[in-house]
Amino acid sequence: MNIDPQKRVERLRHAHPRRAPDADPEGRLPPGQYLTGKFPVLTHGSPPRIDLETWRFRAFGLVESETQWTHEAFRALPQVEIKTDFHCVTRWSQLDNLWMGVHIREIVERIRIKPEARYVMVHSYGGYTTNLPLDDLLDDDVLLAHSRNGQPLSPDHGGPLRLVVPKLYAWKSAKWASGLEFMSEDKPGFWESYGYHSHGDPWQEERFA
Repeated sequence: MNIDPQKRVERLRHAHPRRAPDADPEGRLPPGQYLTGKFPVLTHGSPPRIDLETWRFRAFGLVESETQWTHEAFRALPQVEIKTDFHCVTRWSQLDNLWMGVHIREIVERIRIKPEARYVMVHSYGGYTTNLPLDDLLDDDVLLAHSRNGQPLSPDHGGPLRLVVPKLYAWKSAKWASGLEFMSEDKPGFWESYGYHSHGDPWQEERFA
């Protein structure tokens, strides 16, 4: 949906949800969220057209060994399945998503991050970016996923590859991931530059700056 980003952020900032937050006896639902069994599609613009023959994923910036992978080489890396919850800034949450892909540690082991790196900018096909503290990227449940619940990710949901950072709002789980840039200083990504919070912790309701 190609709505002006500034208007979208302001509309969400001032929205009064019609639906009350769901009860959460297990303590898995952040404040202000409700559960859904669907997997909504929320994207600025249309999915980019990606040719797997020319697809590349890069790790660069403050690393000892800048590296890029072809699609074939990336899929040859060790695979992992991780079950996580997923929380969108627009207030829906979905529990027990089973993601399959490459654990972030497989990337980190191959590039050797320099000590001065403290932040990461995630780059995507189509020009999308989002920023992360390095510690959040290196969490145990972070992966670069190509499948969800046993099915390849569709382009609408970020295929062929999306970053999954379950402990932050879903806009940090960048679709169509093309690279990780390791940085010493933080800087805003796409939605952050329009008013979304720089960090995005659902449990602290870090929706807006």
